[in-house]
Amino acid sequence: MPEIYFHVRWPDGATQRCYSPSTIVEEYFAAGAEYELSDFVERSRTALGIAGERVREKFGFFCTGASEQLAHIERTAAAYASADGAQAAKVTVESLVNADGSSR
Repeated sequence: MPEIYFHVRWPDGATQRCYSPSTIVEEYFAAGAEYELSDFVERSRTALGIAGERVREKFGFFCTGASEQLAHIERTAAAYASADGAQAAKVTVESLVNADGSSR
């Protein structure tokens, strides 16, 4: 399966490299796009859920990497959601990168 990483910038400027076992994330995120915090989390749930299922279809088991990445995104987002100004919080997808490091 073609792995892909999406690099995000959280509302406080912290960056994170996120993993997906499938390029499906390209249908949910665009490089340079900014998403409201709740929208980013929901898109992550959907995209990583589909990615994990694609692994199950191909290999017979759900991708734990997709599940772990989603859990990390949800924990991080929860911290921002409880902060002042959470309704205005934005997450930026800075880039989508192939597993070999080349840009999408």
